[in-house]
Amino acid sequence: MSFLFGKADSSASKSESDMATQNNIQIRTPEEAVARIAYLASDVIVSVQPSLGQDSAFSSHLKRYATRKDQSLVARTQDSVPEIQPIRHNNDPLLSVFSPIRSGRLTTVTTTSTILLPSIAHLYKLANYPVVIHVSLYPADFPDYSTITAIRNSGWTFIQSESLQEAQDMAMTAHALAVRSGKGVIHFFAPSSCSHDKPIAAEDAASFRELLNLDDVRRYQASSVSESGIYADDGRVVVASDRPERRPSATAANGLADSTILGAASKISSSEGSEKSSQRSNSSVPPSVSAATTIETAPPLVTSEDIYKYVTAIWAQLQAATGRSYNAFEWSGPATAEKAIFVFGSDAGLFAEALDAAKPDDIYAKAGLITVRLYRPWLGSKLVEAIPKSVKRIAVLEQISRKTTKWGPLLIDVLTSVKSGFGGVETVVGHQLGYITPDTINQALRGIFQNLASERPLQNLEIGKTSGPGDVKSLALQQPKLETAYTKILDQLFGNRVYIANALNSNNAGISSTIAASPEFGFGSLVARKEHRQRFIKQVKQAASTGSFVTESPVNWLAKWAATAEDAQKAGEIADDVIARLETDGSSIARELLSSKGLFRKESLWLVGSDAWAYDLGNSGVHHVLASGENVNMLIIDSTPYSERAAADAERRKKDIGLYAMNFGNAYVASTAVYSSYTQVLQAMLEADQFNGPSIVLAYLPYFGEQDSPLTVLQETKKAVDLGYWPLYRWNPENENKGEPNFSLDSERVKNELKEFLARDNKLTQLMRREPVFAASLSQDFGTEVRAQQKRKARDAYNQLLEGLFGAPLTILFASDNGNAQSVAKRLGTRGRARGLKTIVMAMEDYPVEDLPKEENIVFVTSTAGQGEFPQNGKPFWDAIKDNTDLDLASVNYSVFGLGDKHYWPRKEDRIYYNKPAKDLDRLLANFGGKRLAEVGLGDDQDPDGYQTGYALWEPQIWQALGVANVEGLPEEPPPLTNEDIKLASNYLRGTIVEGLKDTSTGAISASDQQLTKFHGTYMQDDRDVRDERKAQGLEPAYSFMIRCRLPGGVSTPQQWVQMDDISTSLGNETMKLTTRQTFQFHGVVKGKLKPAMQAINRALMTTIAACGDVNRNVMCSSLPTQSQYHKQVWACSKRISDHLLPSTTAYHEIWLTDDNNEKTQVAGNAVQDFEPLYGPTYLPRKFKITIAIPPHNDTDVYAHDIGLIAIKGEDGQLEGFNVLAGGGMGATHNNKKTYPQTGRMMGFVKADEIHIACEKIMLVQRDHGDRKNRKHARLKYTIDDMGVDVFRSKVEALWGKLFEPERPFHFKSNIDTFGWQKDETGMNHFTFFIENGRIENTADFQMKTGLREIAKVHKGEFRLTGNQHLILSNVADEDLPQMKELLKKYKLDNVQFSGLRLSSSACVAFPTCGLAMAESERYLPQLITKLEGCLEENGLGKESIVMRMTGCPNGCARPWLAEVAFVGKAYGAYNMYLGGGYHGQRLNKLYRASIKEDEILAIMKPLLKRYALEREEGEHFGDFCIRAGVIAATKGGQDFHENTGEEEFDDE
Repeated sequence: MSFLFGKADSSASKSESDMATQNNIQIRTPEEAVARIAYLASDVIVSVQPSLGQDSAFSSHLKRYATRKDQSLVARTQDSVPEIQPIRHNNDPLLSVFSPIRSGRLTTVTTTSTILLPSIAHLYKLANYPVVIHVSLYPADFPDYSTITAIRNSGWTFIQSESLQEAQDMAMTAHALAVRSGKGVIHFFAPSSCSHDKPIAAEDAASFRELLNLDDVRRYQASSVSESGIYADDGRVVVASDRPERRPSATAANGLADSTILGAASKISSSEGSEKSSQRSNSSVPPSVSAATTIETAPPLVTSEDIYKYVTAIWAQLQAATGRSYNAFEWSGPATAEKAIFVFGSDAGLFAEALDAAKPDDIYAKAGLITVRLYRPWLGSKLVEAIPKSVKRIAVLEQISRKTTKWGPLLIDVLTSVKSGFGGVETVVGHQLGYITPDTINQALRGIFQNLASERPLQNLEIGKTSGPGDVKSLALQQPKLETAYTKILDQLFGNRVYIANALNSNNAGISSTIAASPEFGFGSLVARKEHRQRFIKQVKQAASTGSFVTESPVNWLAKWAATAEDAQKAGEIADDVIARLETDGSSIARELLSSKGLFRKESLWLVGSDAWAYDLGNSGVHHVLASGENVNMLIIDSTPYSERAAADAERRKKDIGLYAMNFGNAYVASTAVYSSYTQVLQAMLEADQFNGPSIVLAYLPYFGEQDSPLTVLQETKKAVDLGYWPLYRWNPENENKGEPNFSLDSERVKNELKEFLARDNKLTQLMRREPVFAASLSQDFGTEVRAQQKRKARDAYNQLLEGLFGAPLTILFASDNGNAQSVAKRLGTRGRARGLKTIVMAMEDYPVEDLPKEENIVFVTSTAGQGEFPQNGKPFWDAIKDNTDLDLASVNYSVFGLGDKHYWPRKEDRIYYNKPAKDLDRLLANFGGKRLAEVGLGDDQDPDGYQTGYALWEPQIWQALGVANVEGLPEEPPPLTNEDIKLASNYLRGTIVEGLKDTSTGAISASDQQLTKFHGTYMQDDRDVRDERKAQGLEPAYSFMIRCRLPGGVSTPQQWVQMDDISTSLGNETMKLTTRQTFQFHGVVKGKLKPAMQAINRALMTTIAACGDVNRNVMCSSLPTQSQYHKQVWACSKRISDHLLPSTTAYHEIWLTDDNNEKTQVAGNAVQDFEPLYGPTYLPRKFKITIAIPPHNDTDVYAHDIGLIAIKGEDGQLEGFNVLAGGGMGATHNNKKTYPQTGRMMGFVKADEIHIACEKIMLVQRDHGDRKNRKHARLKYTIDDMGVDVFRSKVEALWGKLFEPERPFHFKSNIDTFGWQKDETGMNHFTFFIENGRIENTADFQMKTGLREIAKVHKGEFRLTGNQHLILSNVADEDLPQMKELLKKYKLDNVQFSGLRLSSSACVAFPTCGLAMAESERYLPQLITKLEGCLEENGLGKESIVMRMTGCPNGCARPWLAEVAFVGKAYGAYNMYLGGGYHGQRLNKLYRASIKEDEILAIMKPLLKRYALEREEGEHFGDFCIRAGVIAATKGGQDFHENTGEEEFDDE
């Protein structure tokens, strides 16, 4: 078999070519031996594990083989490998077997014995399928064989192995027997019995292939069992064949038994089998017809004798190949023995050695030993044959810990066999076998044989210790950490009223944890609990009417309670009063009722299950709950990731529990996903609790392994919900009584099966009438398209259009990721038509590939996606031609142009991916014989003009080759549209925004309007987590909008906070972002909700105008909680500057603040022409940012902005004015040294009352002198660097008519926030919350959003948003402190005990919404910090403040260039690392390493942090240390940023 586990030589037969290397492989454990055989002989292996993150003794080997893509002997195709399905042992593993085995896939289970008893119902139903279960008996050191005896009558064949070599041989036997017999085989073994065995050689693959009989294997794989419903029991039976015996190989010792006709199962099993599957089966089965009749007789069923015949034939073949012989019962000892022991336990080898070594005078001398190999079917006659006739007495030793009957099951088997046989056995004595050691074996044997020899031997004598080594515990069940999200929400909603019947760690006396966690036990527990409460209600009623209370009050209260006992809310409200009266009363009956006082509250009863229950609904807890009609709730957690759903649902093996439950008609059903909508989960659980009847809450929580990060879960959830794989909905039959629809869709899309159900239920038409928008989404989701017909129609339509044209034909195909390749293709087509060519332009996926050899001239334009892959709309074309061997393009002229980014790839070895699709396509077309019109053209985003640079060289070559290069009279092409053109033509920011918002055919707006809406405070984005999946389904991207508020100085009232919270919940994605510019940001606002959101923001007395765009944006101001009066003065200046520099256009009010009839329009018609006195019609060249810092805190990064104002306090303690910095800015472009971050340069001092005018004049100089041709060079920093500081200052002063005064002295100490409680000079209190990366949201662990809302409802002061993305609860009076502290504690908001690194960190949004992001940021930085915190603690740096920032791209939204250590996204998972920034935000950092991934980041940071801890000087900050220690050179200013870097970054100017 080493062809599988070594490297195979493809030139030779795989199975035999590597046989020579078998001796190199040493098998050391029975689990490894079994895993190898299972892998070779299976299509699917269900690997039962303690947890998905913890391997079993089998799974580690299985994973290794699968990772290597090793092939199995039964693989249907050469490149297919077995599918390994890991599943937790407490997750009902055998449910996962039904679908693959029914669909003709050979299925194996590797497990410990712990799953067998809970799975007994499945075992009965699977017995007639060729499933193999390899069972390692548990506990490993002292196995309990009662799990085997308890299921012995389930219809399976049982085979035992007792050594390492036997484990290998019996594993092969099990698989060969399952295939031949068509029945399930359980192979069991005790790992401890092999612990001292020497390693063995690997199995012989050729021999194993012979054993398996691939003809039978293929016959089974070609069959399938058609299910008529959800029930697993389909009536399948297995029959023995009437075919002649298959002839053995030349080396076989005797003939082989008949093979079972496995494919015939569907033929005779059930009338419900599909005609198709019957035909398949019949085709492989010659009918059995006698000579005397034409009536076909039914094939005989497989009997115990058939099983024996098959297994002995297999063993005979095994003996011929290996020399090892096996029998159903093994006898060892003298042929004349009179006494024997029959051992059914893990110590058979120990007994055999002791018997062999017996001295002549030992009582057990000359005794024999019997063991069972074929345990079921039990063949008593074969046992009698195996025992010498001389044997008179047998001691049966059974290693059964959990004894359930007086006589052991093996004892009964042996007694029955010998009494009915013809042997000489007279006495059979049963013993209970305990733990035996080599030291005690002789003593044990003496005891056994003394008892056996006595005239009246004792039955059930215990031999050995009753427990094994150590205190062996059963496998600890553990709920996956991720899955606690939902149970935590149950706790939050219902508190001590919630009861989870099958919760782990429940106290269920005498019940194993495995069984207690099963659905059957849980449901029974719930029913019992309900009945218990009903008895209690009856007891209360009797007490109220006849009870002898000391006082009168309990009677009235008990009667009142009894009337509302079934209403959870009312019963709960009265409960405390009732309990109080009973406690006061003190009578015996009161004490009796109080002993069950918990029952005064109606419990919320829950049963928690998994998606394993979906494999066989008829046999899972789901069916029992629904059929019962009981008022219980089920929470079913589905953990299949969307990315794996294709493999997981290849044969639709999982049923839709929601649809199944809705079909019952009596159940509440909800489909939820906590990582998609936390609010909907809460609503569903509350509704389920209130519903009077069974409730099913389906909870999506996808993960690949239990250590997955929340980011992985989030991404998989979004894909599933967005694409309709996991729709969010609620179904409430009680709504019908209220005249409301039963069905509520809470996500955008639903899947086809759900739509069909709704149509059947006759609700869909009502729904579509009531909700036309919903109707559109339904109809769009389920239209099926015949792609081939579409392609042909599109091509034919083009040909008809071109019939009237003359000139050479030119077909242009594009594959476009972000629209650039499509634009290039369309422009090329337009230019071709202008030259008289017959041009066709279409996406590659729409092109019929069969037309390719007929083309005369064809051009391909493709961008680059993923790891050098074709974009989605190019993949079908590429897949169709890349392995094609029939294409002949000898008469085709072609050329290819590619769009890529040379430095997108993080490592040098990855540069092959640059423009890889274009280069691959060019090479392939040449191999097919095509002639190049021009060499492949390569456009590079890093060129000065981006891809246009390469395109300008390539396009003329195409016209030259086609003979149309010098065509006269070509129309002049308009120059590309620039942002300046868009602004100028927009009529003061109106554009066609209104028309775009009304267009319901798309979730997007036009490209020009996307630029204009920025001025209104909103960006169009799409969800990049689901972009590829939506493309694959032919859907447009998941467009939505980000809205940013304008909030000068970051000060908000409590009422505004509540209003912002409402907007995020009802109109956004249920989260808020506190930005690095002290304002609120909302994400996930779809186009239809954009205008309502804008209006809601304005109702909150906020605005969004000029929050983005080429204008002055939100003005920042230090939060400074300790000096409130002074802060108020400075904040007033920020407000004055903000108002003064606002655009004057009325377009904002027209577009967003009118009602649907435009009745509130403030400008009538076109009579009024807007005028922008400050900005003019084209506004500013680029964005413009102003901030104010109040020394000693630089918490707003004053050096990073176009204008930085440093507040100067006068001698009287009042605000005097500001030092003015100009020309800071963070944006840059990777690999382009003409772009760089810059710090502000000092202009001088300006008094407070004139500061808004000084800011205006600086802005106007930038308006008039900034670069409007190159947006990468348009910021104020470049204007000042080009002019020089002095020249720029003089221009400002000339325009202002005043001079800047000399700067005033100031000092900064830090640029981070101070967390926790602080008191200001007026005695008011302020609390700074730690809001990691500014994200306000609820999770199952931390209800931050809810907590802040509750605080805002009662807060009398204000909120201050900080420039570091945190939040200050400001102006809390002393008398309000207790209430605030209580709320903080309740919602865990008072926790600021984090590492100094985490408290000093900051990150931008990046993925999934930012279109510019190259890597993760907000979602990844917390994980990276977690991985560094251990190192910080080790080196005594746990509380040390180190400023770390991360952004997803080099545009610098989180101001990374000023951090002491920064990571700037370069590609997905790869970052540029910068060191040496100033702790006070005064110095830029510098590139240390380019394009590094997490492992390299950690390898750099950990030693560096250790060195810092050891070598730093007193008070020295990390950034300063890096420079002093020579780790990195200091950056003197922006123009020095790219000099003396730690690693050279290529320049592509």
